[in-house]
Amino acid sequence: MPIIITIVLLSILKYFEIGPFANMSWWWVGGLTVFAFIWFEFVEPIFGWDKRKAHKEMENIRDERVKKTFDTSKNKAKRR
Repeated sequence: MPIIITIVLLSILKYFEIGPFANMSWWWVGGLTVFAFIWFEFVEPIFGWDKRKAHKEMENIRDERVKKTFDTSKNKAKRR
């Protein structure tokens, strides 16, 4: 995500010719965009970094659901 923010920020600074970015070449923005594309389309899937994050989130949701279920059942048993 930081690389996407950097691309957007560089594009804005270059477009409005702010500071030293006025003289910067558009190739820097284009090169960074190509790098981000290659990273997100090829590198992350090869190493499984995209799936690992999704699996971790699903595991956390499952753990919270199980914890909530068992905490609720314990509270009901104490009331009886």
